[in-house]
Amino acid sequence: MNIKNNPDRRAARVIGLAYSTCCYLAFLFTCLYLIGFVGSVVVPKNINDGPLVAWPTAVLIDGVLIILFGVQHSLMARKGFKRWLAAFIPAPAERSTYVLLSSLVLGVMFWLWQPIPDTFWEVETVWAKALLAGLFWLGWSIVLLATFLISHFELFGLKQAIDRWRNTPQQAPIFRTPLLYKLVRHPLYLGFLIAFWATPHMTVGHLVFALGMSVYLFIGARFEERDLVVLFGERYRRYQSEVGMVVPRLNRPRR
Repeated sequence: MNIKNNPDRRAARVIGLAYSTCCYLAFLFTCLYLIGFVGSVVVPKNINDGPLVAWPTAVLIDGVLIILFGVQHSLMARKGFKRWLAAFIPAPAERSTYVLLSSLVLGVMFWLWQPIPDTFWEVETVWAKALLAGLFWLGWSIVLLATFLISHFELFGLKQAIDRWRNTPQQAPIFRTPLLYKLVRHPLYLGFLIAFWATPHMTVGHLVFALGMSVYLFIGARFEERDLVVLFGERYRRYQSEVGMVVPRLNRPRR
């Protein structure tokens, strides 16, 4: 392991690794809570829990919470913001900070979310309920798999801190399309969409959440794709022409 003998630099790397580890653990807890929040399982407050207020007020509050998440999530992912943030924190900690703040914003959403328990749809047939429950868990499984198909620990900031601790140079991004990425460009978003919509009991509050987050996912995907075109150029443009964004294409162009 190539760690220089300078105690200050070694201490900075250890602190950076500890910070990124804490950010990653915060993300894990928040992600697990999100599953319970949307699926109304285990967690102390889910999407249909809480004191009731007039539905226009609830829609307004919930809409602001979704917008807050979308603005934070997209703004911090832009290159200009990353350059600004680099003046205050080391570059290897940038992704961890992004993950931490995203987790905090989601925590605020869980805390302040206003339920609207009126039923939009409800499925009572046993097989249909089982099918929708299965789709819910399939969606989250796709989300998890999609993160590992690229680089799970790099996506959530831990790899950068480990590389800094080991004094390993950061590698340039490599364009790859493993497994699910051959079917859709954003399997992560596809998994979220399935998980947000697959429920046997869709309340109005859940519908507001699913609609709002779906709109954000498509907007966020457009911003992300713009950055990917800048990063990978013609290769990514060709990928866009061949593979659907979140829905597989039935008639893919021949190479």
